[in-house]
Amino acid sequence: MAPKFGTSGLRGLVTELTDEVVQGHVAAFLTACPHGGRVFVGRDLRPSSPGIAATVIRTIRAAGLEAVECGALPTPALAQAAMAAGGAAVMVTGSHIPADRNGLKFYVPGGEITKADEARILAAHEAGQTPAPGDGPLIKADALAAYADRLADAFEGALTGLTIGIYRHSSVARDVIEDVLTRLGAETLPLGHSDSFIPVDTEAVDPDTRKMLAGWCAEHRLDAVVSTDGDGDRPMVADGSGRIVPGDVLGVLTAQYLGARIVITPVSSNDMVNRVGFDRVEMTKIGSPFVIAAMEAILAADAQAKVVGFEANGGFLLGFEAQGLAPLMTRDGLLPIVAPLAAARAEGRTLADLVAALPACHTAADRVQGIDRDRAADFLARLDPDAFFADTGEIVGIDRTDGLRVSLTDGRVVHLRASGNAPEFRIYAQAADPDAAEALVATYRDRVAARML
Repeated sequence: MAPKFGTSGLRGLVTELTDEVVQGHVAAFLTACPHGGRVFVGRDLRPSSPGIAATVIRTIRAAGLEAVECGALPTPALAQAAMAAGGAAVMVTGSHIPADRNGLKFYVPGGEITKADEARILAAHEAGQTPAPGDGPLIKADALAAYADRLADAFEGALTGLTIGIYRHSSVARDVIEDVLTRLGAETLPLGHSDSFIPVDTEAVDPDTRKMLAGWCAEHRLDAVVSTDGDGDRPMVADGSGRIVPGDVLGVLTAQYLGARIVITPVSSNDMVNRVGFDRVEMTKIGSPFVIAAMEAILAADAQAKVVGFEANGGFLLGFEAQGLAPLMTRDGLLPIVAPLAAARAEGRTLADLVAALPACHTAADRVQGIDRDRAADFLARLDPDAFFADTGEIVGIDRTDGLRVSLTDGRVVHLRASGNAPEFRIYAQAADPDAAEALVATYRDRVAARML
């Protein structure tokens, strides 16, 4: 199957991302979208990423444009640098999916591409459109320093007294996380470094990883363990007991700490966001382009709106200037690590205490792998919700904004959908306590697997 655009960027098997395929899509992007005459290029730590990045750079230069090579760095750092310079960007990353897959994330000078931009790229690619040939220069740049300074300056001293473990694995953000947290006063402990790529899905952390995090917290008496996915735009945070704080909870805490009044988040997020006093909450389809489009609509109506966005995976988008932080309309994994820890520290509480004070609404997520997206879509279209959920509870609401989301009479929620990035089927659940949410996910993960594997 050829590489396809998913919820965020182009994805496919490494064997499918040939030079011809990469050149074709990058050329189409340069033809169909604004670029400001320069394109920043970054990559994650997958074995295939340096080669793909080299192809991206050759394609940019062959179009007569300036290629700015930034090396290995988090996606939000690359986006921040490109937007500040009025340029476009291409990030070579497969995010959280395994190393046999990779992808491209595209940015115009104003930020991440929209679904309309994506359609224009696909049309240009199908038509074989390419820019006029040229011989563009190659520039090498360090985009990490400005990204680290942004948070280090805004939260100066906010983490003093905390001991924080950093699960390094193969995250391209591992060094900048340690740098920023240390500059903010924390004592940091690097853990679990890997020279081979480990796919860490912050939205569905596997049991072995959870056990490992809890063990580190107990052994080293940590206040938290933090990490990100492979390209640094999704956070992973465990409290002092090693319990994962879900990404949408990190989003609520970060939005509160920054003083946001309007929140945009996909339908997969925890309903808690509707219960904590924001002036307005808008739910979208899943994927940062949908979140960004809704944020841009808010800002077009009121340029001073205190609007933020976040996803269930924890990626956070800042739409207004807050605590000295300039807006960054792309998914960031470091801000929702720092802000909740800073909030807890400022109140003299643990992160677990801060989470416990929120409304009792807990989520869990898991996935069934090896599921073709077309097959998943057919499964959902044919599914009879009343029969499928009959022994769990009475359905009081059905939402098909993205997949199938059912609400039950006792407040529990189950959400089923095909992944937009990989051959996986996602299962989300929500309940009044974390164990009930985990049990609900396990039940429907097994039922989906029995039907589709």
